[in-house]
Amino acid sequence: MSEGRIFYVIGASGSGKDSLMRYARERLAADPNVLFAHRYITRPVELNGENHIALSEIEFEARLAAGLFAMHWNSHGLRYGIGREINFWLAKGCNVVMNGSREYLAEARRRYPMLVAVIVMVSPEVLAARLRTRARESEEQIARRLERARQFMPPQGQAEVIRNDSDLHEAGEQFVKLLACNVVLRRTAV
Repeated sequence: MSEGRIFYVIGASGSGKDSLMRYARERLAADPNVLFAHRYITRPVELNGENHIALSEIEFEARLAAGLFAMHWNSHGLRYGIGREINFWLAKGCNVVMNGSREYLAEARRRYPMLVAVIVMVSPEVLAARLRTRARESEEQIARRLERARQFMPPQGQAEVIRNDSDLHEAGEQFVKLLACNVVLRRTAV
């Protein structure tokens, strides 16, 4: 049996990563070969936000000290972790889809050389509208996020790009096809 691959989804805040992952999770719910990792975040759960596991700073630190994270990073004043269960899933031949960090990508690739970076791209106009609609940041924070998105340099190495400017169905089906194609390729290689 071959080892699975990590699909490391990155993009600007507001690019639609959570929506794409939710779409793909629903479409691939019956496929035991594609699993979606939850992030552990030191942020309360929001109704329309990411499906994550909220931890206090103390809980996060305790899990980190116990070695329970396969990956972890800090961003925007929050702490993020991915549980070690993904190593078991990968060893079983499952593909793992996760919401990653652009800044942590090089380290994630070092730890998982078969990682596939998936970049969700969106126009600045659409990004600004989405950030304002979700009403999670102040205008100053939105301006900083837009500037950060403008300065984003695509990562070195192979990356798949998904444009998410219009209909979620269109971008979602492209994402599902990417994940399903890699499952088929892995199955035929066995």
